[in-house]
Amino acid sequence: MLVLGIDPGIATTGYGLVKVNNTGDPELVAYGVISTSATSSTSKRLLKLFEDLNQLIQRYEPTECAMEKLFFQKNIKTAMTVSEARGVIGLCVSLAGYEPAEYTPNEIKQAVTSNGNASKTQVQEMVKFIFNMDETPKPDDAADALAIAICHLSHAQYHRLINQTD
Repeated sequence: MLVLGIDPGIATTGYGLVKVNNTGDPELVAYGVISTSATSSTSKRLLKLFEDLNQLIQRYEPTECAMEKLFFQKNIKTAMTVSEARGVIGLCVSLAGYEPAEYTPNEIKQAVTSNGNASKTQVQEMVKFIFNMDETPKPDDAADALAIAICHLSHAQYHRLINQTD
């Protein structure tokens, strides 16, 4: 199983690709960000996000996709643009044949650190530890995307175990 984790944003969308290795542990495949220019119009930024994410999916051919659910933000303008980015991401992955799983920030934190109220730093340190990395993955959006992929692997493993007992 190869999971594409996505941390949506209009300026920066993080992505992380994680697979399960032969021992059943998560293994890092790739991570990074899709960035758009603040000087471009919103429609051009969304188009770039769509095109770059499409290329990423075609290149790696993940078996599953997961993304962070939008949580309430005090800044309405930011929430609106993230919503637009989420819509484009949802469209892109749906056109590629995926039904993206969605997780709240607390679900992601719980899956990665065993603490649904963990700090961003704690999540990043656990991502670094899980993948035995020398440094914390940068930028934050990429580290968050890896955490989303780890969360999805955890949930998928749980569902497989439940289905085996039926």
